[in-house]
Amino acid sequence: METLIDLFKHILHLDFDWLFANYGTVIYSVLFLVIFIETGLVAMPFLPGDSLLFTAGLFARSGHLNLSYLLILLFIAAILGDNCNYWIGRKIGLKIFTIKIKGKLIVKKEYLDKTHLFFEKYGTKAIIMARFVPIVRTFSPFAAGVAEMDYKKFVSFDLLGGALWIGSLTIAGYLLGEVEIIRKHIDLVCLGIIFISVLPIILAYIKSKKK
Repeated sequence: METLIDLFKHILHLDFDWLFANYGTVIYSVLFLVIFIETGLVAMPFLPGDSLLFTAGLFARSGHLNLSYLLILLFIAAILGDNCNYWIGRKIGLKIFTIKIKGKLIVKKEYLDKTHLFFEKYGTKAIIMARFVPIVRTFSPFAAGVAEMDYKKFVSFDLLGGALWIGSLTIAGYLLGEVEIIRKHIDLVCLGIIFISVLPIILAYIKSKKK
C-alpha cells in the first residue's frame, strides 16, 4: 500500500527520474494506467493528464522513451478509459453521486454540472474539446453515457478527440525537448499547461456569475 501511495505521489509531481529508477521500462505500463484511470474513473479527475503527456514527450526526446510506443499506448489508454466511463454513466448513471466512503461522497456532483454547461455551450463538439480541459475531460464521457448519447456518434468524436489530445501534447513535449529553457523549467511549463487547460472553465464560471 505504501509503495502505491509513493507511486501516485511521484506521478502527481511528474518525477520521471524516480519513476525510471524504480520502474525502468515498466514506466510505459504506469503511464498507460494513469491515462486510463484519469479518463475512465469519475472518482479520479485530479491526475495530471496534460502535463504528464507533455513531460513524457520531453523524455522521449531525451531517449528514455520511444515516441511511437508512447503515442500508440496512450491513445489506446485514452480511448479505453473514455469508453469505460461512458458505460459507467450509461449503466450506473447518477447513482454514483450517492456512493460514500467513510461518510464522504467519492464523486462531486458539481463536476458533472460544469460538464453539462460545457456540453450546452459546445454541443457534440464538447467530446473533442473536453479532452483538453481537466475535470471536464473525466466527466465528459460519463455525461454522454448518462444522457444515452448514440454510442456510434460518441465513439467517432472520441477517437478524433483522443488522437488530437495524445498527439498534440506528447509531440509538443518531444519537439520542445531540445529547448534548454524548457528543460530547466519543466515545473513552470507544466503549471502553465494546467493553467491554459483550466482557463475555459474559469472564464465560463466568471461569465455564469455575471449572468
